[in-house]
Amino acid sequence: MAEEKDREGAEVTVAEFHRKIKEAFEVFDHESNDTVDVREIGTIIRSLGCCPSEGELHDLIAEVEEEEPTGYIRFEKFLPVMTKVLLERRYRPIPEDVLLRAFEVLDTAKRGYLTREELVKLMTEEEGAVQSGRCLRLEAGTPQASGTGLHASGSPQDAKMVCILV
Repeated sequence: MAEEKDREGAEVTVAEFHRKIKEAFEVFDHESNDTVDVREIGTIIRSLGCCPSEGELHDLIAEVEEEEPTGYIRFEKFLPVMTKVLLERRYRPIPEDVLLRAFEVLDTAKRGYLTREELVKLMTEEEGAVQSGRCLRLEAGTPQASGTGLHASGSPQDAKMVCILV
């Protein structure tokens, strides 16, 4: 009886993962032909709550690409790989308390936020700085970055930004 419930629970989980993966994939399937540009795969994976490193992302892309890369990824190849990633809970994000501590290290003035200028300086001028192209994508793609800076409010947008800085 318990084994049957576990199996049913697993089937519901897989079905739910399939639904979420399909929804995320469809956002970038501009031609509605079950393909997305390979450059969007990282965004899709991150939208599903996974935070792979660039190397891990490269490996995932290699796994779902065609033998002769076309620059596009087909849903039928992406679905089983991403389902396995989600079931195995791979590429989990950094815990919130670790991100907050990292933010506090950056917030030397202890104001609870970083200005845009401070954030850009940290990402471009400090030791271990992020490439400026990555900094620009961050600013353009994150709602919190379009305002006055980065705030330690604990919102998901803040966590993503700090995660990129860490």
